[in-house]
Parts: sequence; structure tokens; C-alpha cells
Amino acid sequence: MNWFGRKAAQGAARPALSRVYGSWSAPAPLTWEAQVREGYLSNAIVQRAVRLVAEAAGSAPVAADDPALLALVSATSGGQGLIETLASQLLLHGNGYVQILTDGAGAPAELFALRPERVTVEADARGWPVAYRYKAGGSAAVLPAEDGAGRTAVVHVKALHPLDDHYGAGCLGAAAGAIAAHNAAAKWNAALLENAARPSGALVHDPGDKGMPLSAEQVDRLREELAESFAGGANAGRPLLLEGGLKWQALSLSPAEMDFLALKDSSAREIAMAFGVPPMLLGLPGDATYANYREASRALWRLTVLPLCTKILGAISQGLAEWFDGAGLRVDLDRVPALVEDRMALWREVSAADWLTADEKKALLGVD
Repeated sequence: MNWFGRKAAQGAARPALSRVYGSWSAPAPLTWEAQVREGYLSNAIVQRAVRLVAEAAGSAPVAADDPALLALVSATSGGQGLIETLASQLLLHGNGYVQILTDGAGAPAELFALRPERVTVEADARGWPVAYRYKAGGSAAVLPAEDGAGRTAVVHVKALHPLDDHYGAGCLGAAAGAIAAHNAAAKWNAALLENAARPSGALVHDPGDKGMPLSAEQVDRLREELAESFAGGANAGRPLLLEGGLKWQALSLSPAEMDFLALKDSSAREIAMAFGVPPMLLGLPGDATYANYREASRALWRLTVLPLCTKILGAISQGLAEWFDGAGLRVDLDRVPALVEDRMALWREVSAADWLTADEKKALLGVD
């Protein structure tokens, strides 16, 4: 471990890394754009879960030791909020790339989050990242990992991927099966509504004593009349006039079809679990009392939003350490509305401790 934390000049002591082995796109049968369209843009549960976590992370009150650092992170670049954009990218893609743009004096002037599906890691002979290739609009640009002065130029934030040294794993791939089942259930329900919100039936022909079957022309005419006059939601409830030995036999839902309806709620819960969102906050069936909703909101912040913010803010502060020496970024827990009760309980416990001095109580509460 003597190589850990050293500069690239001593990189020869580093172990060799695999070059883009098992990346996020390797096991996926669909392109990234197709995954986003099918899994995010076409699924209300996924979209709400991602926005719930990303917008909470973007609205988290950030504190910094340096006001200039706080202003740099809080600024909007290209119409995007930095923390919210990175949070959504980490949830969906598993990777986030922040380009540090400097002014004429070499000081950081803007932080811009690159779209992760456009970025490819460029590694050296031993597999260590040295640059990032960004492709957009038919052109490509190589962004070095460090500038000429050895300072970080691109900050790479990634979620854990145990089989890849360069790319992280997003939640969209893990929830792909549940998303496909949920989308299929939604399409099935829509098709059921188009057929008068009831299962289909069978048109049975009874030839009677004559035993004369329907001709091919009669079968085609019946199909056209049924499709034009009796199929679809606009024709729901229209009476069917039958003659010539025809009768309508309604079909009921099978147990398998009833289970398929319940599968939609089960898939939605699995999607919520993959993105770290309590199902209650997404309006899924279950207990919905005020106390449970309050606990669910607190669990969302404690288990999902705060760890995600810590990862993002820690990576940004480390990338900007050359300009802001010793300055750190963190979430101000005292200003998080969902954690007010936790803070009040701490204040009550510390205030009731008579064996502590006033200065010790202030130190425990983080009050100067």
C-alpha cells in the first residue's frame, strides 16, 4: 500500500487495473438511450423515485468553510443544478463527471456536469485513468484528468461496481426486470380498458340441425364488424345483436391474470427498493398514516439522500483541494426539515445532562 495517495510520478508502484472490464454497457441488451426511454421516461415509478432523491439532494442545505467554494458549488451552470444533476446521474447511470472550468488566472470559475453516457475513460498502459474522451454531435474532445499544473480538471464520481475499475453501476440496470414487468402490467391494463374494462369473450356459432358451418366470407365479415363496432373504449357497453345460431360467451379472468394485476404493485415496490425510496412516499398501497409517512421521510434522508450527498460533496471538495486548501463541503443537518425532530431530541438530551458544563453542551451540539 505504499503507492496509495502518491502522485502519478510514482505510478509505477501502482497495481495494474483492468481496462474497461465489465462496464455498465456490457451486459445490457439495450443501448443507454433505450434504457432511459423505457425505464425512466416511460415509467412513472422510476421517474418519481429518481426525482424524489435527486431534488432532495439538490435542495439539501450545503455548508462550506470557504464562501467562495460554496458559491461555486451552488451556482447554476448551463441551466443545471450541480448536486441535483449528479445525484440523478449516479442513480441512473452510476457515474458522474464534473468538468472544472477555470478563468484567465487559472482559478475555478464554473463546475459543469457532463452527460455520463458521452464520456469514455482513457487509461494508460497500466489501466489508470489519464484522460476522458467526450463525444457529442459527431465530434469528440479529450479532457485531461489533470491540468498542466497537476490540478484536477475532471472529477469522476461513481457508484460501487465490484467488477469494473473505471465505471460505476447505476440502479437502472438492477431494476430492469421489475421495470419491464411494471411496464408490461401497465400496457395490459390499458388494453383491458380499451375493451370495456372487462376480459374478452368468444363468439360461438351453433349450426343447429343443419350442421352448416360459417363460410370464410362470413367469418371475415364478423371480424370486421366486431373490430369496427364493438372493440375499443368508445364502444363500451354497446349491445351486440346476434343471429343465425351465434351466441356470445364471456370469458372471466384466470388466476394467472389476476396475479398479473397484483404483480404491478410488487414490481413498483421492487423499483422503489432499488432506488432507496420508501414505497409509501411513492403512493404505493400500504400504511399511510401521518406517523408512518414522517418516519418514511426521515428514512429517505438518513439512508439515501445524505449518503449520496456525502459522496458527491466529498468528491467535489477533493477535486477542488488544490484551490481551496483545507476547505470542505457538507450538508448542514440543522437546516434539514426532515431531521428537525432528531435535532430537537438531541437538544433535549444534552440540556437535561446536568453533569455537563455549558461549554461541553455547546461542543456536543456544534454551537460555537
